[in-house]
Amino acid sequence: MSNSIQQLTARAGLSQLILVDLQTRLATAMAAAAMQAVIKNCTILATATTLFEVPVVLTEQYPAGLGHTVPELLALLPQIKAVDKITFSALSEIKCSRQLTRDHPQIILAGMEAHICVLQTALDLVRAGKQVFVVEDAIISRNPEHKANAIARMRAAGCIISNTESIVFEWLGRAEGDVFKTLSKLIR
Repeated sequence: MSNSIQQLTARAGLSQLILVDLQTRLATAMAAAAMQAVIKNCTILATATTLFEVPVVLTEQYPAGLGHTVPELLALLPQIKAVDKITFSALSEIKCSRQLTRDHPQIILAGMEAHICVLQTALDLVRAGKQVFVVEDAIISRNPEHKANAIARMRAAGCIISNTESIVFEWLGRAEGDVFKTLSKLIR
């Protein structure tokens, strides 16, 4: 495998997942079917982080007004305490940036809204020297055009635009064993 291809592949031992602002009140402002798909994909990512021991950072934007993380994710990540923030970029919140580990140069990014908090976080992560994988089917904005614009901006900034299945199967690397069976059931 060439070095450039290897650099475009997510590796569990190098990855850290940031779930940005997947909060109950904010979720109700999104198109219902699209939000359910994002929650499903984020639960797949969260389950995979447990299987592969990938560290997770969970953020909440102004939880007093926007509520806490959706219950589906909280149930999968009971050991993770969400970082409260008022900045749009998660990296601007010192408690969040402290949770990023130096030995995990790849950041897998999911959440909402794509054109505000996800975008600003992605741009700051790139500036900080991280390799950013944006999980396109695990991000959302109220307006689909805003999401499309954010994806174009993140791609232009050097982010790798990927999807849930690609990320978890890149982490896995092999079509065998109990973890493969677990992931295959989740994806169906």
